[in-house]
Amino acid sequence: MDNLAVDIRNISKSYKEVKALDDISLAIGQGELFGLIGPDGAGKTSLFRILCTLLLPDRGTAMVYGIDVVKNYKAIRKITGYMAGRFSLYQDLTVEENLNFYATVFGTSLEENYELIKDIYSHIEPFRNRRAGKLSGGMKQKLALSCALIHKPKILVLDEPTTGVDAVSRKEFWEMLIQLKDHDITILVSTPYMDEAELCDRVALIQEGSILSLDTPGNIMGNFQKRLLSIKGRDIYQLKNDLEDYRNTGSVYLFGQHLHLTLKDYREDKELRSYLSDKGHTNLEVKEIKPNIEDCFLELMTKVK
Repeated sequence: MDNLAVDIRNISKSYKEVKALDDISLAIGQGELFGLIGPDGAGKTSLFRILCTLLLPDRGTAMVYGIDVVKNYKAIRKITGYMAGRFSLYQDLTVEENLNFYATVFGTSLEENYELIKDIYSHIEPFRNRRAGKLSGGMKQKLALSCALIHKPKILVLDEPTTGVDAVSRKEFWEMLIQLKDHDITILVSTPYMDEAELCDRVALIQEGSILSLDTPGNIMGNFQKRLLSIKGRDIYQLKNDLEDYRNTGSVYLFGQHLHLTLKDYREDKELRSYLSDKGHTNLEVKEIKPNIEDCFLELMTKVK
């Protein structure tokens, strides 16, 4: 890949007996909105902390814009904006005081880079004299993003930035990230929310420290080879138990009020309705659907096991 922003080669990291990252290699292009997608404990935070020079790898190398994250960590910090998973700003300082503090640390000012953050900061500017600890979850999120951008970084690393905020704030946040691409900033974002993966240019699906798939969201969903059915019934939990015992079931997972079912042999599902009817299930809704990112992730996890 030309014009690399991030080049990760064979990175491994363990915490005593727990292997957080297992021989990870990734190449991320300049200006990409790249998603690292996986559940808690998958290794997302460990990888991001290595890229931000907050953690040393046990093995392997990582370069950010051609700079080694271990050998030249000071240079990395000058070009990186980092937003931790938990709100980590000074809660007893006001919104404006937090921004001015971080600007001063990087030798700049709020006025100098206001154009970069104005679309984000405008949401919280009316509350600039409010202490950060008194802000709502969505407002804290916008303040943290503003502070991460205040020095005009070349790369923005966001560790689960939408965890714990409401659906409206999540949507607004992703709209802001997409707008930031116009400023030629490379964005790395991790999330456990599979629906957010579809908003990225490319994603890496990660589980137990290993990359399961690396591609565009469209290609990952397009590579799903099995027939997928959505099934709904009155007793969803008994329905799931009975489907797990069905001879042609490949996998079955709960998605809200529906079950997503893959079949071992998609040509042999004529017995499915009669099997469920014999089990006492009525008012069934069965329809074929297209897979989403979460379906693909679960299928890849099944293959690994």
